Amino acid sequence: VLDAGGEPAWVESNKVKTGTTMLYLEFDNGVVLGADTRATSGEVVADKMCAKIHYISPNIYCCGAGTAADTEKTTDLLSSNLTIFSMNSGRNPRVVMAVNILQDMLFRYRGQIGASLILVGWDNKGPGLYYVDDNATRLSGRMFSTGCGSSYAYGVIDSGSREDMTVEEAYELGRRGITHATHRDAYSGGVVNL
Repeated sequence: VLDAGGEPAWVESNKVKTGTTMLYLEFDNGVVLGADTRATSGEVVADKMCAKIHYISPNIYCCGAGTAADTEKTTDLLSSNLTIFSMNSGRNPRVVMAVNILQDMLFRYRGQIGASLILVGWDNKGPGLYYVDDNATRLSGRMFSTGCGSSYAYGVIDSGSREDMTVEEAYELGRRGITHATHRDAYSGGVVNL
């Protein structure tokens, strides 16, 4: 951009805040993955029913925050790679294999892809719960919440999480965590998907 004198003028870019709330938690009998469905673009609700939980393989699912197109394309590519692996080997992929492929894809573009993803699965080693962001930072744990409503969801799931939860109790805790965030964070909302 040039100013009136023909000299370069610096233009400040305003980053658009995208909002979401995602969580996952592990318990004795499985894992719960949850997300809201509101997609925002700045102060505008762009989509009330945005699918944020993505199928990767029969034993792996992923939840994405960030730019909706980037998360959709990244999860589609990951799913395609793992489908080819399954067809060639005749077995389901391990969760750590999916995380390695995802981390490699995101690192290759070094922040150019706007996607922060929670990858959850169950394989012969048990549950695998990982968070991978757009800079390819990789974290593993028993529970995570990301997005702008995550601090609200953390308050609920951190205080109510136990290892000996039943499936019904784990679903209810996940639902309460996302619902709590959608009532307090203006950028989260819609329906709770678990």
